[in-house]
Amino acid sequence: MISGNFIDWKLKLANMAKLIVCLTGMPGAGKSTIAEGLKSKGLEKITMGDAVRAEAARRKIEPTGENLGKLMLELREKNGPGVVAELIKNQIANSKSDVIVIDGVRSIAEIDVLKKFGTVKLLSIHASADTRFKFLSDRGRSDTPSGREDFSKRDSREMSVGMSDSIALADETISNNNLTITQLIDSAYNIIKGWMK
Repeated sequence: MISGNFIDWKLKLANMAKLIVCLTGMPGAGKSTIAEGLKSKGLEKITMGDAVRAEAARRKIEPTGENLGKLMLELREKNGPGVVAELIKNQIANSKSDVIVIDGVRSIAEIDVLKKFGTVKLLSIHASADTRFKFLSDRGRSDTPSGREDFSKRDSREMSVGMSDSIALADETISNNNLTITQLIDSAYNIIKGWMK
């Protein structure tokens, strides 16, 4: 039987040339918009929340914001704070792209897992609470907050898993309060192009 450490070592060796761009920021700041826009520019996108949504589907859990939040906390409690990054490592290993954009990194533990598979750069997206609440309400996903109280609870949950640390340690930050979608995506793309040199 091949040990997990040997597999991790082989994955690390195969992927050291990869640039892993981790998008971090509070819910609704614009991370998914950037990730989708960068995908249209030819960069590969992996969404960390999709790993949690896939686990919810496997367990037949309705993907509401509250349910996904509880599941995320449960996964971290049982398997460690880097577990969601562990869930996407095969996607990284199987990627043919030299640049992978990871949407939704929440903690330093996740960043440490991702560092095993390439050069990690952290891009923080900032937006005011009012801007983020509007963005979340407008996008209409299953985890859209039902109101300001639900929104505040979600922010608190995200902070409890280390989001403030990943934001504080970002290599670059974009303020997304008065940008158009095109300006937001172009700002991120220009930063990433600088990292690719």
